[in-house]
Amino acid sequence: MNCKNCNTEVFQNYCPNCGQPAILKRIDRHYITHEIEHILHFERGILYTIRELLTKPGDNVRHYISENRARLVKPIIFIIVTSLIYSLINGFFHIEDGYINYQEIEQTTTGKIFTWVQAHYGYSNIILGIFIAFWVKIFFKNYNYNLFEILILLCFVMGIEMLIFACCALLQGLIKIDIMQYGGIIGIAYFSWAIGQFFDKKISNYLKGFAAYMLGVVSATILAVAIGTLIDILIKH
Repeated sequence: MNCKNCNTEVFQNYCPNCGQPAILKRIDRHYITHEIEHILHFERGILYTIRELLTKPGDNVRHYISENRARLVKPIIFIIVTSLIYSLINGFFHIEDGYINYQEIEQTTTGKIFTWVQAHYGYSNIILGIFIAFWVKIFFKNYNYNLFEILILLCFVMGIEMLIFACCALLQGLIKIDIMQYGGIIGIAYFSWAIGQFFDKKISNYLKGFAAYMLGVVSATILAVAIGTLIDILIKH
């Protein structure tokens, strides 16, 4: 028989060219259970990835980029999953509603942009990573990492940051005590520590990591305001 994926002739249980099984198992309860267990498996799964990124984020991400990409969960999947976790917890407890309110400017395009950011903070955080990556690249230009490798670093780091926010949001929703502001401080501190650890663990690099984060937030905010203002001007004319 021929492989249904690449049409290579198959003589055994797996295709010698692409590795796909000659006969695919039927999708049933056991298949779904196995897939979930595979994702959550402590070895090379999301729990293992979280543990490694909480203990030695810089070392593990550097190892992922240059040596072994099988130990950790794929970075894009990781930040999407962690952002989804935060969004679900925030949506259930309505945590951010008490912090940010754009009702006074909700009729403007800028207001609508920030309202979307507030409602989809988990995913807008991914967009924010692009701005932060730009500043990280500038501050650490002497290191031999391109922009895409820095984005991979930020996917892991900001994924853990989203889990920190998610844990604080969950705790605040349960005990009704305002702790999200501390979650923000912890998240930024973790980000600075992880970036500094990735780039040689120098004190100056920890400070550069903090500066890159703050400038990334400021840059994203300025661009959002500029785009909103420009659209409003064009609409009026």
